[in-house]
Amino acid sequence: MSRVGNRILTIPAGVTVSVDGTKVTVKGPKGELSTNINEHIHVEIADSELKVTRDNDNYKKDHGTANANINNMLIGVTEGFSKKLECVGVGYRFQLKGKELVITAGHSHPWTPEIPQGIELEVPSNTELVIKGIDKQLVGEFAADIRKIRKPEPYKGKGIRYADETVQRKEGKKASK
Repeated sequence: MSRVGNRILTIPAGVTVSVDGTKVTVKGPKGELSTNINEHIHVEIADSELKVTRDNDNYKKDHGTANANINNMLIGVTEGFSKKLECVGVGYRFQLKGKELVITAGHSHPWTPEIPQGIELEVPSNTELVIKGIDKQLVGEFAADIRKIRKPEPYKGKGIRYADETVQRKEGKKASK
């Protein structure tokens, strides 16, 4: 049984947390994030510690989720989140033209996805893309959308993948003897 909801979160220096009914707002050096929580979940702030409690056991799942989301907001406004993608394949590349990302991934035309507000992109080389932001959900969702353009295939390993992802390779057909 998970006890994520019962952990006490430490508020880092330079970060302010405010609770207004069901809305929790976290302000820090990198920006501001807010989320709505269930009305049966309560956030208590004492000194530099934050505790999330619930009315009864019917709201256990919301309790742990609220605690995890608030923790992600605390990390986001202090350190931020990043995902690194790489593309493997002949002619597969990322290009950053001004504020526009151009992805060439073996299709008949290049892809130019819309970059959401609050996302920063870096292209260290033409086969690597680093996505940075303070909102963990937004960074992960944008990285997943980029990966969907051309998922890694199991025979040659071509496609767009996370930098730490390992692709299970298949052997393919063998020639008959």
